[in-house]
Amino acid sequence: MAGYRKLGRTSSQRKALLRNQVTNLLYNGKIMTTEAKAKEIRRIAEGMIALAVKEKDNFETVTVKAKVVRKDKDGNNVKEVVNGKKVTVFDDVEKTIKKDSATRLHARRQMLKFLYSVTEVPTEVAGKKRNTKTVDVTDKLFEEIAPKYVSRNGGYTRIVKIGPRKGDAAMKVLIELV
Repeated sequence: MAGYRKLGRTSSQRKALLRNQVTNLLYNGKIMTTEAKAKEIRRIAEGMIALAVKEKDNFETVTVKAKVVRKDKDGNNVKEVVNGKKVTVFDDVEKTIKKDSATRLHARRQMLKFLYSVTEVPTEVAGKKRNTKTVDVTDKLFEEIAPKYVSRNGGYTRIVKIGPRKGDAAMKVLIELV
């Protein structure tokens, strides 16, 4: 007996399907699929959420100094003349950043190895490349999803049966984050 379901696909197709489904589950919170796929998605998603919960607070905040280009009111770089040459003017700014520990960084990279990046497109500019933004699903896991499940020991997803699919009578289910 195999340790996983083959889902009637080659290994590369199966991996792409599961990556896509898990990414969409974590991004949207719920997806509709077949029962066999949902059981495989559950295994992967719950492992990632458990990893995020474990490493949720494993970082330190650090204040760093950075040089930032000075801008005028129109958003253009400010330039000064020094020794007959135009030189861009920089300001020193202090920023507070989160510095991941080694284990949290490893967990983040393990997630990035599996999850796809999600591109958000506003509805008013649908079909255009302008104003799109890439959403980091791993950040969403650490910042939004993990804090909800800190007090919970597993069981982060729920599978609800909807009924048979019309074409082939495969059992449709809704898998969602609890």
